[in-house]
Amino acid sequence: MRQKVGFIGLGNVGGKLAGSLLRNNVDLTVRDLEKSVAQPFLEGGAKWGESPKKMAEAVDIIITCLPSPAASAAVMEAEDGALAGLSDGKIWAEMSTTDVNEVHRLGAMANAAGAQAVDCPVSGGCHRAATGNIAIFAGCNRETFERMLPVLTTMGRRILHTGELGSASILKVVTNYLATANLLTLCEALVTSKVAGMDLNTAYEAIRISSGNSFVHETESQVILNGSRDINFTMDLVCKDIGLFGDIARDNNVPLEISPLMEKIFADGVERYGPREFSPNIIRRLEEASGVEILAPGFPAQMTDDEPEEPGYEVIPKGRNKKFY
Repeated sequence: MRQKVGFIGLGNVGGKLAGSLLRNNVDLTVRDLEKSVAQPFLEGGAKWGESPKKMAEAVDIIITCLPSPAASAAVMEAEDGALAGLSDGKIWAEMSTTDVNEVHRLGAMANAAGAQAVDCPVSGGCHRAATGNIAIFAGCNRETFERMLPVLTTMGRRILHTGELGSASILKVVTNYLATANLLTLCEALVTSKVAGMDLNTAYEAIRISSGNSFVHETESQVILNGSRDINFTMDLVCKDIGLFGDIARDNNVPLEISPLMEKIFADGVERYGPREFSPNIIRRLEEASGVEILAPGFPAQMTDDEPEEPGYEVIPKGRNKKFY
């Protein structure tokens, strides 16, 4: 029997993930703070959720994809929230980038209602979320993972079962931290190349074909050089993510050195340019200090995924059997 899915949060990432579900004929109910945002989904055959509670009652799997832990808590715990509609056999899937302690807290409440919880954040950029080719981490017991896998492989290509509930949220924050570190070093590399007299088109290729290459370079460096700096991700979200990483490290007594500097740099970026400025525009701090503009012809204003949509599959960690968890 086809599973019924409810999706709450149709923002930059959530809308694209929900779009993959709808495009692949999943029985879908959607909800967002702004009903107008949901209109294209409704026109495409999705149903409208009158409240998170009613959605949870009507579907097998209720997904939240929201901008902050506070937003997720509000959607789950309100009087007409999703928790009030959960019952035996249902699944709550948290696709937001959130705090592991919040995932555990809300997950325990879902379990108390008889439901199962999974944290399943995505990684790989909005352009891959749009085509269903994004990577998805999933933290939950194996039985819940097996039930979620058909839905996850509809939204993403590479699906990694990371362990028990909360493990996916930790690894998502870790990967976002690394992406931010890479962005900051690329900003320094591009500005230094410019002031040293290098052609920026050539500098881009030198980095791309060398040991300095990365996913962030092949995406964010392009929109930096275009000048749009539009990667569908803003400075306030970077601050949230690297702050969550710092919290995890501090909770586990890891004496970080680089992370506090990154937090300081982005806090300064927010103060200068505003919290909703695109995150790659952190390079403006160096452009202004060095008196240069980091621009080059031939780069796109936004990233698009040129790979065809393909069926998703489970990624098995090296040295592990997929039944390990």
